[in-house]
Amino acid sequence: MGLEIVTTDPEILGGTPVFAGTRVPIAVLFENLADGLTLDEILDSYPTLKREQVLAALQQAESLLELKKAA
Repeated sequence: MGLEIVTTDPEILGGTPVFAGTRVPIAVLFENLADGLTLDEILDSYPTLKREQVLAALQQAESLLELKKAA
């Protein structure tokens, strides 16, 4: 079984997509990157995030963008 990246639950932040096992919305990653924070700074700010989860989320986002570009 692969690493679980994203989960949604109506009981956690009203169903906002969050990193699995946390209450950290996925959007936080992209907002922080857009603000110029490094991956290490983001991980320091959100200690419940795992580096592997964040990297997998970025890879998944990249794959989705490539699929969209190819369509």
